[in-house]
Amino acid sequence: MRLNLLVRINIALLATLALATLTMGTLCRSLLEANARHDALHEAGLMMDSALASRAYTTGEIVPLLSEPMQTHFLPQSVPFYAATQHFLRLREHHPDYSYKEATLNPTNPRDRAMDWEADLIQRFKNDPHSEEIVGARDTPLGEALYLARPIRAEGECMSCHSLPSAAPATLIARYGSNNGFGWQLHEVVGAQIVSIPFARALAEAAGVFHRIMLSTTLALLAVVIVVNALLYLLVVKPVRRMAALADEISLGGSPTEPFPRGGIPELAALARAFERMRISLDRALKLTEP
Repeated sequence: MRLNLLVRINIALLATLALATLTMGTLCRSLLEANARHDALHEAGLMMDSALASRAYTTGEIVPLLSEPMQTHFLPQSVPFYAATQHFLRLREHHPDYSYKEATLNPTNPRDRAMDWEADLIQRFKNDPHSEEIVGARDTPLGEALYLARPIRAEGECMSCHSLPSAAPATLIARYGSNNGFGWQLHEVVGAQIVSIPFARALAEAAGVFHRIMLSTTLALLAVVIVVNALLYLLVVKPVRRMAALADEISLGGSPTEPFPRGGIPELAALARAFERMRISLDRALKLTEP
C-alpha cells in the first residue's frame, strides 16, 4: 500500500522529533543528575567544613579552659574529634539521614570504631598516601546516600595521647583503659572523616524535574505536529487534491467550469497556472477540430 504525502511527512517528522526528544531527554537527565550530585557534594563539603570549624574552636578556645580540670579527671569535651562528633549528633536528631563520623581503626572511644565499609575507605587512604578525598555512594536503610571522606592522620597533637599508654595522660587511661587507641605512628593514616548525606531525595527531585520537562516538551512537540499538519493540509494537500480532481475530470472529457486553485504557496500557484493554460489550450484545440 502506497502512503500518501501527509502520512509520509508525518512519519519522517515524528521519527525526527522522537530522535531529538530521546537525545534531549538523555542529555537532560544526565545534566540534572550531575547537578544533583554537585549540590549534594557541596552540601557535604559544608558539613565537613563545619566539623573542621568545630574542631578548631575546641582546640583554640575550649581546651585552654579545661586544662586545669583535666589534671584530675579526663574530659572528652577537650578532644576536637569528640566535639565535632557531638555537634553532628545534635544535627541527626532533626535530620536522621545525615551523618558525620570520625572513624578510626583503633579508637580510644569504641563508638568511633570504623565499620567494614569505613575501614575500606581508611585502607584506601593508607594505600594511596597522596589521596585527600574519596567520594562515593552507598545504599542505606533510608535510601541511597552520598559520602565524602577525608583522611585523618596522626599529627603531633595526637601523639601525646595515642603513642604509648605510658605516655598518655593518666586521666585518659583511667577513663578508657590502656587497650585501645594506642600505637599510632606519626603522620600515619589512622582514620577518616566521613560525611554521609541523603542522595535518593536529590535524585527523586531531579527525576521529578526531568518528567516535567519531558512532559512539557512532548506537549510542545505535539502542538508543533498539529500545526504543521494543518498547514500542510491547507497549503499543500488540499490544493493538490483539488487540482488532481479537476485534471482527472478533464482527462475523462469533462469541461469543469471551476478554475484551478490559484492561491497557496508559490510553487502550487505556478502549477495551477500551468494546468489552467493547458486546459485553455486543450479547449481551443478541441474547438478547431469541431466541424
